[in-house]
Amino acid sequence: MKKMRLDKLLANSGHGSRSEVKTLVKAGRVTVNGAAAAGANMAVHPEQDLIQVDGREVHYQKFYYLMLNKPSGVVSATRDNLHSTVVGLVPPEFSHLDLFPVGRLDRDTEGLLLLTNDGKLAHRLLAPKKHVPKTYYARISGRVGADDVAAFARGIELEDFTTLPAELEILEAGDESRVYVTIYEGKFHQVKRMFAALGKEVRYLKRIAMGGLALDPALAPGKLRELTAEELALLAEWR
Repeated sequence: MKKMRLDKLLANSGHGSRSEVKTLVKAGRVTVNGAAAAGANMAVHPEQDLIQVDGREVHYQKFYYLMLNKPSGVVSATRDNLHSTVVGLVPPEFSHLDLFPVGRLDRDTEGLLLLTNDGKLAHRLLAPKKHVPKTYYARISGRVGADDVAAFARGIELEDFTTLPAELEILEAGDESRVYVTIYEGKFHQVKRMFAALGKEVRYLKRIAMGGLALDPALAPGKLRELTAEELALLAEWR
């Protein structure tokens, strides 16, 4: 990791805005390798220099990866004039980061959404040529059968494109069927449109996995947490 400005490092580590960090430095509350920081604009090495604020060591982290269990009713955006956004669910300890959602879920769709400030990873997870798998749990109005499974496996022709072959697993067939669906692209309303093309309606949709990363069943709707080292390793092939 290259050297960076001290004020940028401290601001990115949650110690206030650039101007607030300058005040800390002027007050002598910031030390670098045991000596008072020479100035807010001094160059420091995040991995080699010992940086402390009020005697407490600062641990710098460039990229953050958070798993969100998206609830219904919020949009997958950083800002929206009409609706609450997923970024609005971010707790104070992460609010200083420029987090954004990787991809999107419809406003009424729940489940796994990754929030990060790593643009390269986000681009690769969303790149069409990567064919990153996305798995959903869905409740469908109407009986889902073997013909539907075969149609998903072939790829379904929609008005503007034909989907890649997808996997449809029937958990329960009836007046309201329960299924798992795995798709390898992420077009607008894709799962809903695929079922609509077969004369069926999606009543409930929840994403439970993406690129090998599975939604933590203990994570309540609207809550988020940082990914574990093991979970980050699952995303390694997309980095």
